[in-house]
Amino acid sequence: MATFLLSLHALIIIGFTFRIMLRDDLSPQARLAWFIVLIVLPYIGSVIYFLFGEIDLGHHATRRHKEVFEKIRAKASHLMGAQDGAERLIDPLYRSAFQYSGSINGFHPVAGNRAELMADAAATSARLIADIDAAQTHVHVLYYIWLEDRTGTDIAQALIRAAKRGVTCRAMADGLGSRALIKSQLWQQMKEAGVQMAVALPLDNLIRTLLTSRIDLRNHRKITIIDSKITYCGSRNSADPEFRIKAKYAPWVDIMLRFEGAVVAQNELLFLSDWMQATGDTLDDFTLHANTIDDGFPAQVMGDGPTERRGATPQLFSALSACAQESLTLSTPYFVPDATVLDALCSAAHRGVAVRLIFPKVNDSWIVAAASRSYYRKLLSAGCEIHEFKGGLLHAKTLTLDGKVSLIGSSNLDIRSFDLNYENNILLQDHGVTLAVQTRQEDYIAQSEPVSPDLVAAWPRHRRIWNNVVATIGPVL
Repeated sequence: MATFLLSLHALIIIGFTFRIMLRDDLSPQARLAWFIVLIVLPYIGSVIYFLFGEIDLGHHATRRHKEVFEKIRAKASHLMGAQDGAERLIDPLYRSAFQYSGSINGFHPVAGNRAELMADAAATSARLIADIDAAQTHVHVLYYIWLEDRTGTDIAQALIRAAKRGVTCRAMADGLGSRALIKSQLWQQMKEAGVQMAVALPLDNLIRTLLTSRIDLRNHRKITIIDSKITYCGSRNSADPEFRIKAKYAPWVDIMLRFEGAVVAQNELLFLSDWMQATGDTLDDFTLHANTIDDGFPAQVMGDGPTERRGATPQLFSALSACAQESLTLSTPYFVPDATVLDALCSAAHRGVAVRLIFPKVNDSWIVAAASRSYYRKLLSAGCEIHEFKGGLLHAKTLTLDGKVSLIGSSNLDIRSFDLNYENNILLQDHGVTLAVQTRQEDYIAQSEPVSPDLVAAWPRHRRIWNNVVATIGPVL
C-alpha cells in the first residue's frame, strides 16, 4: 500500500507539473505557488488545481464573448470613441495610460462628460432611485451583490414602478454574489411586473460548471444606466452599508460617481455585452445613442474579465503609476498585487512621486490582510505612505494622479480582480472631479492610522513569517 501511495503521489505531481509547465499564461510566481501546493498537499492540492487552477469560462463562453464584442465594434464603434481620442483629448503626460486602456476592449476617450461625487450611501440611493423614477425609456442595472435589504429592495421597487409605467427595465445579478435574491420572492415580483431579468454566470448546473469552468469566475461589475443619459460607476453594490451578510465589518465605505455625457453609452455597451452573453439577445434589439455635455471632460470605460487578455488591469495600473508626476493616491480593500503593480508603485515613489496607499485596518478576508501586509516593508522602504482605515471596511476603489486624472470603479488590486472577475471602471481627466475624489481620499486618511517602518519592523517574527507564507501562495488565492 505504501508503494502504491508513493507511486500515485509521484504520478499526480508529475502529471500536474507537466500541465502547469505547458501553460504560457502563468507567471513564474504562480507556477511556483502551484508547485508548492501540489508538493505539500498532493491529493488535496490536485483537487484544488482541478477546481481553481484554470482561468477559463469554457470554449463556448469565450467564443460567445468574442462574437458579442465583434458585433458591438461592427455596429456601435461610433460610441466607443476614436482610436486617436487620447491624442486629441488627453494631456501628453497621461496619454499613454489612456491609450493602453483603449487597447483592452476598444473603449477610447470621448469628450463631453460631467460627473458628480455622491456624498454617502444614503445620498447615492436617493439620487439613483429618483433617476429611475424619472426614467422615460429604459433602465439597465447589473450588480455583483444585490441583497434583499433596504437598499436592494428600494432599487427593486423602483424598477417595478418603472416597468409598470412602460419603461423597459433590464436587471442582471451575479449568480453567486446575488444567489439569495435570485431565489427570493422579490426577484419573482420584478419578473411579474415586467422587468426583464438575467443571471450573470449562473450556478444552475454546478457539476457542468466544475467540469468546464470554475465557480469563482464572477461578474463583479456594478452598473446602472438610465435612458442612455445617466450612469453610476463606483464600488457600491445594491446593498446597505451595514452589509448584513458580513455585518461585523460594517459599515462598508463605498464611493460612487454619477456621470452624464458620452461615456454613458460606453458603459451601456459594456452592460449589453454581458446581457447579450447571458440572454442571447442581439444588438439589433437595442436603441443606442450618445449624449454629450458642452465643455465636458474626456473619459473612457475600461472593462476587464477572464475573457479579455491576461494582465490587462495590472498593466493599466502600472501605466498610470508611470504617468504620475507629483502625486498618486490609491484606495482599495484588497491589495495582493502582482510584481508589475508592486514595482510600479515603488518606482513612482523612488522617483519622488508622493505615493499614498489606503487600506482597511480590519479586512473581511484574513488571507488578503496577511498577504497585503507582506508587502508593507518594501513599499515603505521605497518611500510610499500606507494608511489603515479604521472607520469600517473601506471598500472604495480609487486612484488619483496629480490632481488631474482619476480611475474609479469595481477593480481591486488583487489577483481575483486581475484574472477572475468581470470588472468595470471609468478613467477620466478632469481637475474638478479629481479634486473631489482626492478630498474624499483625504477623509479616508483622516480616519486612518499611519503605518510606519518602525511599526512594521516591530512585528514579531511569527507574524512576518505568516504574512510571507500567505503571500507566497498569493497567485493561487
